[in-house]
Amino acid sequence: MERNLVETVMGAVVLVVAGMFLYFAYTTAQIGSVAGYELTARFSRVGGLAAGSDVRVNGIKIGTVVESGLDPNDYAAVVRLSIDNQFRLPKDTVAAIGSDGIIGDKYLRLEPGSDKALLAAGETITKTKDYRSLEDQVGEILFLATGSESALK
Repeated sequence: MERNLVETVMGAVVLVVAGMFLYFAYTTAQIGSVAGYELTARFSRVGGLAAGSDVRVNGIKIGTVVESGLDPNDYAAVVRLSIDNQFRLPKDTVAAIGSDGIIGDKYLRLEPGSDKALLAAGETITKTKDYRSLEDQVGEILFLATGSESALK
C-alpha cells in the first residue's frame, strides 16, 4: 500500500513539473495570434506561408498571418495579417515572404518605406515580392554561371 502512495505522489510531481514547463514554453515562445489591426497583401506565390505564421520587421515579430486564400477572379494569393497596434506602417511598405533556413518555416517580412502616410486598418499592401523557392534561386545561379542570359528571359 505504501509503495502505491509513493508512486502516486511521484506521478503527481512529474505532472506538475511538466505543466510548469509547458506554461513557461507557451509564455516565452511568442506563439499565438497578435491582436491589432488587419492588413491584406496579394502575391503570385506564397510558397507555404500559412495562417499562424509570423509577420516580422527586421527579424522582430510584430504580427501574425490570419488567413491565406485564393482570389477566384485573378487567382492571386491573398494574405490577411494582423499587426500589433503599436506599429504603424508607411503606405510604401514592401511585403516579402522569407524562410528560416533551407527547410525552415515561412514568415512574412515587412520592409517599411519612408512615406509619411500610414496604412490604415483594412488597407492592402500594394508592393509585394513573390516567394522564390530554393530551386528557382539555384537555377538562376546556374544560368548566370554558365552565361546563359537568354534562359532567364
